[in-house]
Amino acid sequence: MKIIRAENAGFCFGVRRAADTIEKAISERGGKGLYTLGKLIHNDSYNSGLAARGVSVATAEDLESIAAGASAEEPRTVFVRAHGITLETGKKLDELSLRYPYFSYVDCTCPYVKKIHRIVGEQSAFDGEGLLLLLGNASHPEVVGIVSRFRGESFVFSDCRELEAAAAAGKLPPDGSKRVIAVAQTTQNVSEWKKSELFIKKLYTNPLIFDTICSVTEKRQTEAYEIAGKCDFTVVIGGCDSSNTSKLFAICRSRCENTVRVADASELAGKIPHKCNIAGIVAGASTPDVIIQEVYSKMSEENKAENIGFEEMLDSACKIISSGDTVTGTVIAVNDQEVKLDLGAKVTGILTADQASDDASLKLSSEFRIGDKIDVFVIRVSDLDGTATVSKKRADLDRNWFKIVEAKENGTILEGTVSDAVKGGVVIRIYGARVFVPASQTTVKKDGDLSVLVGQTVKFKVIELKSQGKGAVGSIRAAAREERKAIEKAFWDEIEVGKYYDGIVRGMTEYGAFIDLGGVDGMIHKKELSWRPIHKPSDILKIGDPLRVFVKSYNPEKRQISLGYKTEENNPWTIFKSRYSEGDVIEVTISNLMTYGAFAHITDDVDGLIHISQISDKRIGKPSDELSVGQVVTVKITKIDDEQERVSLSLRAVSEDMPESGDVQDEPDDVEDEPEETEN
Repeated sequence: MKIIRAENAGFCFGVRRAADTIEKAISERGGKGLYTLGKLIHNDSYNSGLAARGVSVATAEDLESIAAGASAEEPRTVFVRAHGITLETGKKLDELSLRYPYFSYVDCTCPYVKKIHRIVGEQSAFDGEGLLLLLGNASHPEVVGIVSRFRGESFVFSDCRELEAAAAAGKLPPDGSKRVIAVAQTTQNVSEWKKSELFIKKLYTNPLIFDTICSVTEKRQTEAYEIAGKCDFTVVIGGCDSSNTSKLFAICRSRCENTVRVADASELAGKIPHKCNIAGIVAGASTPDVIIQEVYSKMSEENKAENIGFEEMLDSACKIISSGDTVTGTVIAVNDQEVKLDLGAKVTGILTADQASDDASLKLSSEFRIGDKIDVFVIRVSDLDGTATVSKKRADLDRNWFKIVEAKENGTILEGTVSDAVKGGVVIRIYGARVFVPASQTTVKKDGDLSVLVGQTVKFKVIELKSQGKGAVGSIRAAAREERKAIEKAFWDEIEVGKYYDGIVRGMTEYGAFIDLGGVDGMIHKKELSWRPIHKPSDILKIGDPLRVFVKSYNPEKRQISLGYKTEENNPWTIFKSRYSEGDVIEVTISNLMTYGAFAHITDDVDGLIHISQISDKRIGKPSDELSVGQVVTVKITKIDDEQERVSLSLRAVSEDMPESGDVQDEPDDVEDEPEETEN
């Protein structure tokens, strides 16, 4: 029998968050003085485990006496369940925590439920006269808490048919009488919500509809639908009062008739069919991993009996996992929040993203696949929910530490990411280890901002190993120095006169500029930078500018390089001559006005002169009578003087070349009194 286990099964993010929060408190204080306000989650097995460890269940009516009984010797803490509480109970907890110094509460409400509280509260505050339409179970604690935050009329419906019936019976206010807000309980059926959404839009004009079904719930329902469609037998695991488990059961039953719902493995007795090719396991968001693992083991024990011997089965059943162990686990489920591992024992390994890698952008679902083998370090074992918190990073650190030791011994340059800026330096993470780099060994100037390095991938050398623990001291500066020497050696080995480089302007003086050629600087004199005279390099360059240069001469002993830029190919006069000839008619821009004429810009660094006699076909007193700086005019090139590199231009020549109107076409005979052209 092949068993398909849903990847999105067991504790969801909100439930896991609540369980981890109270688990931490129990480990620190034991169960004494700890209370949950109602059932922390909808799973009797888990809640019984809490009770066995001393955690008590309280009601809203018990809060006053619990708070009054808190003392310095016995502080008391109430944990708000994942489903949330009413607005009134929340206010009461705030008031009690202020009045009694040794009483406190921890809000474990699921963030997705909190989101609905915020939406409903904000919309209620808008006018207080709206209508709240809520898809959900009216008696469920989550729904009760949501409704308590809405000041206005509320209508809770379990499915679209109930909403349609209420509308037909006139139980809902007419369109336009109230502002309508629609939300859904986080664990509702997605398809039912879509149908309800369409009906609400038909019933009311411009309703405010918010998609509040938890994205994890949607994934679970989609996956359950797909799995049930492939199976002969499907098991849905979850508490009897779990809303999301009920929805999963309904979905699976619609696809696989032989679907059963159980709270734990004991309820499977007599329900597993004798002939089954493919079976599926789906679990609600409040189902502990240990229960899922027990169900999986019970369903597969017959297959295991055929493939492994008695001693191996006994060893697997009796295997005990302890904190500090390094074990190999098999991936049995994975999503972007966590990886679940079969550790070969009665606990399921939970590998979270932060314990899988230091790379915050890593997607677990892309990195791991079901069936993968992973070495992990056991951080903590919880018998309460049958899980072991594990770390791949720690296991990698133990395995890869020798690489850092080897790099220190061999002087190897390593590459890692700067994760933090701390007092006195920065921290680089590599192979799961922490390498401290003192500020003096970074590339940041003294008293500079070290945080600029955070997030950067840098090269460094290990210069010291800590005697205590797996820690090391590194130097970015030493690696940069070594790399720079290697670059310089390669540069001087390959340099030759006439070789071109794409450089960057690194610095300037009055007489020239320093060009970074790729780790080695060269010098270019200002006379080499332009074909026209310049006062200083900064007239035409700025720091950071790219510049293609060539080697004029060099001295390896003195580490000096003289660079050139000017060539016949980039000579402005040569460029001009390649584009224009005498007789060409071109557009130019007036750049300067003199008493004897106007200079016009033709190309980079090439201007032409329009003599005053060539500006107009009439006599003018000065060029500014006809022209202005910046004006674009059409001229004719009348002369190019190669020896003096001068260009003569003419406006008159262009107008003289224009054909007269009579030359363009013959005028009709019946046109009389046509004005004659006159020359002024």
